[in-house]
Amino acid sequence: MASEEELVAFVASSFRSIWALELLLLLKQEGRACRTEDLVLSLRASPAVIDRALEALVAGGLVTCEDGTCIYMPVTSEVRALVDETEQLYRSKPDRVRRLIVASVNKGLTAFSDAFRLKD
Repeated sequence: MASEEELVAFVASSFRSIWALELLLLLKQEGRACRTEDLVLSLRASPAVIDRALEALVAGGLVTCEDGTCIYMPVTSEVRALVDETEQLYRSKPDRVRRLIVASVNKGLTAFSDAFRLKD
């Protein structure tokens, strides 16, 4: 079982949006290769949102895509365990997970905007 710090770091680094997390959990639940068109329909999202989320999930070693289909396939058993724990946390405390994702995305935006802040 991962520590709370490890789980928070995993969520913050693996998911750039709630869409990405929902997509990963859908692929995990399906347990088979899914066509990207079907993922768009299942999540009622735009193809651009799904494509961006899939790119991030592939880069993070959580999903594999080939010939227009994608499948849940974590690179290691440790990553698989972190996904399982993230899923449990999301099912029990969805707002907490959403806040973690939004905070991690906003952290980069805050740092960027701070670079343009006028100094006294």
